[in-house]
Amino acid sequence: MNKDAHPAGFIPPPAYHVSGASPVPPMMQPPRQNVVIVGGGSFGSDTQVMTCPYCQSSISTRVESEASTKTHLFALILCLTGFWCCAPMPYCMDTCLVKKHYCPSCKAFLGQSNN
Repeated sequence: MNKDAHPAGFIPPPAYHVSGASPVPPMMQPPRQNVVIVGGGSFGSDTQVMTCPYCQSSISTRVESEASTKTHLFALILCLTGFWCCAPMPYCMDTCLVKKHYCPSCKAFLGQSNN
């Protein structure tokens, strides 16, 4: 019996070559990656539910309020105009503070909202 002979009705698998050449391996596709792009104005003053682009965890962002150049400028203007006793007020007002968003898992900075 011939080594290339097959019984009636035999259908070779797709990678099988009768000529005896080695089968061609299927092409491997790279694994899919989810990419999250964080834009500059996408954060508000409240916590955001999202996927962290650094650790890929599903998170609710941690928000911290910090003084900005705007805060210091308003305090300076109040001092220079004679309202020095009111100078601490901008540090207590949400409109003068920047809200910075961080990942609670990996502690990465994600973005900020400028009021």
